[in-house]
Amino acid sequence: MSPSKSSTLAAAAAALLCWGCSRQPAAAPGTAAAPFRITLQLDWVAEPEHGGIYQALARGFFSEAGLDVTVVQGGPNAFVMQKLATGNADIGQSDSTNTLLAIAQGLPLVQIGAVFQNDPSVLMLHADSPVKRFEDLDGKTIMARPEWAFIPYLKNKYHINFSIIPQNFAVGNFIADRNFIQQGYYTAEPFYIVKGGARYPRFLYAWDAGFDAYTVLVANRPWAQRTPSRVRAFMAAFIRGWKDYLEGDPAPAHALMKKLNPNDSDEFLAFSRKMVINEKLAIGRTAADDSLTGRITRERFAVQIRQLEDLGILPKGKLSADEVMTTSYLP
Repeated sequence: MSPSKSSTLAAAAAALLCWGCSRQPAAAPGTAAAPFRITLQLDWVAEPEHGGIYQALARGFFSEAGLDVTVVQGGPNAFVMQKLATGNADIGQSDSTNTLLAIAQGLPLVQIGAVFQNDPSVLMLHADSPVKRFEDLDGKTIMARPEWAFIPYLKNKYHINFSIIPQNFAVGNFIADRNFIQQGYYTAEPFYIVKGGARYPRFLYAWDAGFDAYTVLVANRPWAQRTPSRVRAFMAAFIRGWKDYLEGDPAPAHALMKKLNPNDSDEFLAFSRKMVINEKLAIGRTAADDSLTGRITRERFAVQIRQLEDLGILPKGKLSADEVMTTSYLP
């Protein structure tokens, strides 16, 4: 969840004191260099949305690159941005709009690559819901993260109004109420909705409204600038992990995820991975091959910045694409 502005700015101040926290001692002359330590903070618990990361861990891709990567699971209160800004993590996973707003508030962060070309946050509807279009949301109540920038975007674009109740990261309300509308990660929640006895839900996709965010990897900017070769090695292993997870045998990643997250059943893992593949989230919905895996472009960030400016969420001229992202760490 996004912090309040005051806590975010406090994290920024703390970050100024921690820019050197990730430095590691040099190896003694004549000895082999120890693996370079990296802490990766996830936004959620271990699930197939992190499949490439866990495949790279399980298959040894990070260690082959000379890296000792510690992956920290997230959850509703992962506080990815604060941990990055204060040096408690080096790289984290988030959606690109939250990261843009954190950078605008002064946090020393930079977006270094894509997890998903298209963020899979959607609005979930019951199969027989009368809501068919975004315009039909007028007057409704939606469970969602209040800070999700897509909410004001919808209201502004379609000239509609609706109420928000805070996201509780569960599907019980959805299953119980046939009129319920809820934000969800559509690679995961539908599995539990069907398990709970409801029909497979329908979705309103943010990108169909013109709001097309990434799921990104973001790094502590000073740390990344000090260790560019290590960040490049991480990104190469990360991309290798995703391709291997989606195109090869996912068993190594699934075994590791089940060990870390006992809620991961074989059935759920297979369902969620299949969703990532079928929806082409890692490679891009319109891509013909996997060449975009991990890639980000300044053009798409420029569009996101302009959208946030138009909503008044981001002051005009506060950020440019070149300030918030870089492709210099991509292989």
